[in-house]
Amino acid sequence: MSKKLSRPDSIAVTPFDKPEWLALIAASGCEPFIAVAANVQEAAALPMTRENGRLEPLANWYNFIWRTLGSADPAIMRELAQALKSQTHRVTLWPIPDEDGSASALEAAFHAAGWSVRKTACDHNHVLEVNGRCFADYWATRSGRMRTTLKRKAKKVEVAIYDHFDPAAWSAYEDIYRQSWKPEEGDPDMLRAFAEQEGRAGRIRLAIATHGNNPVAAQFWTVENGTAYIHKLAHLEEHKNLSAGTTLTAALFQRVIDDDAVSLVDFGTGNDGYKQDWMELDRPRYQLDCLDPKQLKAWPALLKRTIRP
Repeated sequence: MSKKLSRPDSIAVTPFDKPEWLALIAASGCEPFIAVAANVQEAAALPMTRENGRLEPLANWYNFIWRTLGSADPAIMRELAQALKSQTHRVTLWPIPDEDGSASALEAAFHAAGWSVRKTACDHNHVLEVNGRCFADYWATRSGRMRTTLKRKAKKVEVAIYDHFDPAAWSAYEDIYRQSWKPEEGDPDMLRAFAEQEGRAGRIRLAIATHGNNPVAAQFWTVENGTAYIHKLAHLEEHKNLSAGTTLTAALFQRVIDDDAVSLVDFGTGNDGYKQDWMELDRPRYQLDCLDPKQLKAWPALLKRTIRP
């Protein structure tokens, strides 16, 4: 009988759960360490890598989440946690969601296997639950400042939304990002490869705002399994007076709500004020720091926990 390694039916697969995503991270130079445990019917896997003298997630700053792949069976997960003691004295995992029970299940599994586990909130995830609304209904609940800005500024820019990978549009996005206030990209080649992959699947929503035929703002979203993911956004500070970012975001919200009929819009990690303007729910992301008290290498970190609880 073959073993299943997939998310339970009640948990939607995200871009970050897929082997294609993990392959992109591996291709960027991160060596995978995949821990797997199974029974006769199910399997679970923890995609990790060795970094900083420990096992850490096979992930990068583009990840919205990291979590166990496959079965959530407590016995299988406990077996996984137990087996990792032969590989390392420390396992540190993040950013783990818990609205699906992932963080709590992993915490319980490592604790049951004898690890000393510290669970802490490490980041924010701002989302919008659409709850059957159309865009007009949603927009009516936004602040007067946002609605006034869009009404006054929307006609100052032209908006184009691509549901396929367009090289010229992507080049415009990269140019805008480089000139924007945003920090330097972690791995622009990987992000482009991901965008090309999502474009082939029809999941990309790449939007460019132009003023006088010059690109001034860009956003990269994807849509999958009823969720719109906001991956990247940027605008040119020299054209901040156009509020092109607001116009572009509103256009994409309208597209994914009214046309793609998503039930959730996910703004990724971070607690930026502008995310709170658009979203209605703040979900925590957790870090689990697991130390094996039977290994001498773990003792200095365990002592620090005692001193600074």
